[in-house]
Amino acid sequence: MATKTARPAQTDIHAATAVLQVAERLHAMEPEWVVFFREVLGVDGIVRRTFSDADALMRFECSPQYARIREMLDGLRARQNDRQAPRETQRVVTVRMPKSLHETLKSEAGQMRVSINTLCISKLMKLLDEQERRDLGAHTEPEVVKAG
Repeated sequence: MATKTARPAQTDIHAATAVLQVAERLHAMEPEWVVFFREVLGVDGIVRRTFSDADALMRFECSPQYARIREMLDGLRARQNDRQAPRETQRVVTVRMPKSLHETLKSEAGQMRVSINTLCISKLMKLLDEQERRDLGAHTEPEVVKAG
């Protein structure tokens, strides 16, 4: 029985390593961050194609390989600041917010020396990433252990 639980974990490690290698090769080409995101973490990216099952995806998102991919993405975003990606069209979303919230975001962006747009995208990506993990966790049923 121990062999059955060890096999998926070993498979996950190999798959995570393979995904990281693909991400590292793409990262070495210094693409725009949005291209890296789309090809690696996007809906049709290598991560979702490799980890199509919610449990496997959640385990991957807790791995050191995933953390390294996020570091690469953050590095690309930091280098490229607020430049538009030529390969993907941009969309505009208007968000209504209280003046006090806008002033707070403006101040925070100023302290970080980034645009409000860059700050908001960063916060949105982080929030979506955290929400996705919570949602995936809610869809997995806890393992029942019988005392005995």
